[in-house]
Amino acid sequence: MKLTGRTCFGVAFGQLWGTLRMSKKSLSRSIDGQDLRRILIVRPSAIGDVVMASPILRVLRASCPDARICWLVEPHIVDVLKTNPCLDQILVWPKSTWVRFWKTGHLLKLLREVFGFISTLRKERFDLALDIQGLLRSRLLAWCTGAPVRVGFASKEPGRFLLTRIVSRGEDSDRMGSEYLHLIQTLGFDAGQFHPCLDIDAGEAANAREELQSAGVSGRYVVFAPFTTRPQKHWFEDRWRELAAGISQRFDLPVVLLGGPADRDAARRICNDGEVGIVSMAGRLSLAQSMAVIREAGLLVGVDTGLTHMGPAFDRPTIALFGATCPYRVTTRANTVVLYHQQPCSPCRRSPTCDGRYPCMQAISVAEVMASCAKLLSGTGEAA
Repeated sequence: MKLTGRTCFGVAFGQLWGTLRMSKKSLSRSIDGQDLRRILIVRPSAIGDVVMASPILRVLRASCPDARICWLVEPHIVDVLKTNPCLDQILVWPKSTWVRFWKTGHLLKLLREVFGFISTLRKERFDLALDIQGLLRSRLLAWCTGAPVRVGFASKEPGRFLLTRIVSRGEDSDRMGSEYLHLIQTLGFDAGQFHPCLDIDAGEAANAREELQSAGVSGRYVVFAPFTTRPQKHWFEDRWRELAAGISQRFDLPVVLLGGPADRDAARRICNDGEVGIVSMAGRLSLAQSMAVIREAGLLVGVDTGLTHMGPAFDRPTIALFGATCPYRVTTRANTVVLYHQQPCSPCRRSPTCDGRYPCMQAISVAEVMASCAKLLSGTGEAA
């Protein structure tokens, strides 16, 4: 058959249009047959877990560049995510308000709040809700979105029927954030290096520098993050004092102690009313400002808490002290050292059996931590 000029043009145009359609389709990922245009991550609480789960944002943004990506969190987590370049919106779950209404018997107010919040979620018309916490409440929140695809972790918690797909946390691994990496790979995404994805507002960083300068801290400094919610994860106050004294004498560096308002009394005891030379910023900085202080630190030493996990996230030299919980040993950062001495009762997690002796933390000596400080501050440290 002889092809006319008009026919040739039509064939060429058809081929070009098909190529463009295929190219556009390649930018749109789908899960279980659902195109991913609007995605919600449900991980409302735990600063450390939000930090370790944050690489998911970079993976989703790379795979779905045109998608609207949101994260649902409690108010006190907002600072961790509010300036993240991979995130379009933060949805704040007012859990404490709901609890207050329940405890005070204001049930009508509670119902109005709950249904108003559900309405807000439904209006977003999410295609995918990712429950990366695995609790009943996070499954309920994912279900409230009305998203046609709701994926979450397997767990002993009730409410599996609230999700459309259950994913295991993967095999036991000593990699930081391994369960989140397993989830994203199971869903077919290219995880890449899977580094934490954090950012800080320039104004918050400037405010943090001003606070440090007003406290007499300038130049290089070391950060201590000694506080968390469970006493079995704490190191001992006298050892923090001894470590601070050793750092001051050997490296002539000031020590900045971070913590929240509830940590002020413990911080005062560690500082021994200023006699040790530690500068306590506990309760004086916002979470965003604390992040900025960590990002500029010469070294971070901390227990298993959210602020400590920010050290590897910002690629700062970090020494993490683990005891009651299983440590991560692989962070993809060469300047992170994890100190952990497993005991017969390890890991006890939330149920210690040692009557407050905490031999797992007792086993971490000041000398051991100082040796790691020397390696990292001299630039010769290697990941544990």
